[in-house]
Amino acid sequence: MALENLISIEFTTEELTALDTHLDGIQQVLAGKTVNFTPSQRQQYGSIGNQNKLIVDKAKNYMEQHPNWIPNFLDKTEFDKDYNARQQMEERTQRLQNLAQQLLDTKTLLDHDNYTNSLSFYRMMRYLAGENEAGSKTVYEDMKVLFTKSARTANTDEEPTTDS
Repeated sequence: MALENLISIEFTTEELTALDTHLDGIQQVLAGKTVNFTPSQRQQYGSIGNQNKLIVDKAKNYMEQHPNWIPNFLDKTEFDKDYNARQQMEERTQRLQNLAQQLLDTKTLLDHDNYTNSLSFYRMMRYLAGENEAGSKTVYEDMKVLFTKSARTANTDEEPTTDS
């Protein structure tokens, strides 16, 4: 009886080339316009969150209604430039995050299918090694080192550790 295959997909060479070309294009457009924080910088600057986004929106609205109230040291042109770029980045970030999550979820199903089938293969090698099938003991012994006794279950003598 065949195991349930949760997902079955393939990419053509042309599709992969198109994906890579588009990703390269995105990188080229963003070159010199984005930053890559260190973990400490990421912690330092953080994220403004929804409540603070409302403050920014409200301040922008009032600055436009009452330009004479804007402090002299505040560069309104730069503020507007940052505000607009942030809006533009937000829309694209959401799309990219959605695509990234789809890729990760798809990869998870592919990993699950591969892992499940690999366990079935390992169990077959263990069985064949017990039956003295020529060459199977070498394969079984080679794979056996990837399993630990502490992860045993009721279904098999040995199960692998699960370090994603």
